[in-house]
Amino acid sequence: MPTRFLRTAVLTSICCLAALAGPMDSSDSSPLPPAPPDNSGQLPHFGIAVGASSLGATVQAATAVAHKSNVRFGFNYFKYSDTFSKDGINYDGTLTLESAEILYDQYVAGPFHISTGLLFYDGNKGRASASVPAGQSFTLGGVTYYSQAGNTISGSGSIDSRKTSPMVLIGFGNLLPRSSRHFSVNFDVGVVFQGSTKAALHLNGGACAQPNAGCVDAATNSVIQGNVQSEQNKINNSLTPFKYYPVVSLTFGYKF
Repeated sequence: MPTRFLRTAVLTSICCLAALAGPMDSSDSSPLPPAPPDNSGQLPHFGIAVGASSLGATVQAATAVAHKSNVRFGFNYFKYSDTFSKDGINYDGTLTLESAEILYDQYVAGPFHISTGLLFYDGNKGRASASVPAGQSFTLGGVTYYSQAGNTISGSGSIDSRKTSPMVLIGFGNLLPRSSRHFSVNFDVGVVFQGSTKAALHLNGGACAQPNAGCVDAATNSVIQGNVQSEQNKINNSLTPFKYYPVVSLTFGYKF
């Protein structure tokens, strides 16, 4: 009887201890996997784009500075050569568009953005060599002259703008999408406030009132130089609209 009672007490104690310990599960012995990192608030670091604009072929790079803003850097280049005639003077000219810019893109609604910035290097310019064949007439400041045989008119012309100019753009697209997308398309329109252009014309050789008669040195004669100045003013006036240089740009980008 005492033995049976002792066996029952031991079994009861074992059952109570098992109930307190709870069910055994082999999975409890393995450590829990670490939680994945939360990158939801991380900003894109770098993107690059290529395209074309009225400033030339363009290469751009960008980095994000806030959830709805980027900073963009760009370089533009284009070169074109041609021959043309104006007022009887033949020109062999080259137009070079070369500039570098920095832009701050503020996204207002979705991909729509307003960008303010600076063309911190404006190398846009025109260069031309000038010539007038012997005996051919040409006009300076409304006065007609003839190129002297044996001492024909020659010279150079140039058009320049100031080297630093503010700019404002509006557009659609984001070089650094705030999503898993990597490719993007960006379209911008706006204006560069480059101010008045400066035209310069330099002529050498004999300028004659009649073919090979009444000839003077175009480089030193005060009347001829006054007419050259009038011609420069006329060129500058014709370029007045380009004080506000229009910008239209389309680029294709990739976010790294």
